[in-house]
Amino acid sequence: MGRLLSEIMEQPVVLERFLRQALGPAEQVARHIRARGVRWVLIAARGSSDNAATYAKYVFGLHNALPVALAAPSMYTIYDSPPDVPDALVIGISQSGQSPDVIAVVQDAVTRGLVTLAITNDADSPLAQSAEHVLPLGAGAEESIAATKTYTTQLLAVALLSALLSDDKACLEQLEALPERVARALDLSGTVRAAAERHAQMTTCAVIARGYNYATALEIALKLRELTYLGASPYSSADFMHGPIAVVELGYPVLLVAPSGRVVASLSSLVQELSSRQAEMIIISDEPELLAWAQTPLRLPEHVPEWLSPITAVIPGQLFAHHLAVARGIDPDRPRGLRKVTRTH
Repeated sequence: MGRLLSEIMEQPVVLERFLRQALGPAEQVARHIRARGVRWVLIAARGSSDNAATYAKYVFGLHNALPVALAAPSMYTIYDSPPDVPDALVIGISQSGQSPDVIAVVQDAVTRGLVTLAITNDADSPLAQSAEHVLPLGAGAEESIAATKTYTTQLLAVALLSALLSDDKACLEQLEALPERVARALDLSGTVRAAAERHAQMTTCAVIARGYNYATALEIALKLRELTYLGASPYSSADFMHGPIAVVELGYPVLLVAPSGRVVASLSSLVQELSSRQAEMIIISDEPELLAWAQTPLRLPEHVPEWLSPITAVIPGQLFAHHLAVARGIDPDRPRGLRKVTRTH
């Protein structure tokens, strides 16, 4: 088993360990945030971490009534004109904690006396040292270039902090069930391998979701681009209807992420439209009615609350990117032109 696949399969253990180790530190962070009267959240991130930040927009907005903005680090590092961000919680999310532009956003917030938090896999990194609070992911060394276990642990860190901020015991109980649900999603590996072999010759696709799982569409598309060099374009289903749907014709591949929840009705309408255009649909869902439309159905574990479904729904996408790379004769552990730590300014 290669490094990437091994790390994908490791995720249930990593997530369970994070929940055990992070609860105390996350409780302290939540108490400080409440005491400081934070009114909104600014997040700096890059790559997969930026997709975790997109998930945070929905979680903090819907569960904690906190508006979330994604920082533009070039304002800090290139234009040297950072915006005024009063009453904000400023979060840096980074697997390595090494990127200077993400660090610059957090350091500026520290000089302004704002609450700062680093979510990173390296508790000794420059990002962790810059922030007032740190939530270490504790995912262990991630040797593969493509982030997998660190990404899902970042999502879990955001979800845990949100539940603690709202002091929602029911949400905390839902978090405890997640590692087992992720393990069940990993049981799809054989099915996903067959799907990858079916689609080995495709050169482009759309990856579509909405709501909480818009982040999942972004992350799956990124994994497909990183590992298979496929022209995968992510969309909100609403945005896709505003023009991009014109590309869909007979056999056009569409990967739809549609776990059960509030957005299923709108996604069902899109699926019918895609079917009328004879798209080739790969559907990741636990909804039998939606899966029935797919040429390639990938069934998710049931009973995962919608707000946590990105942690399970991304798993088939990770597996698909890995197996598709192998089916295309690409080594998923050595994607061309990439390195593990990328430092941008």
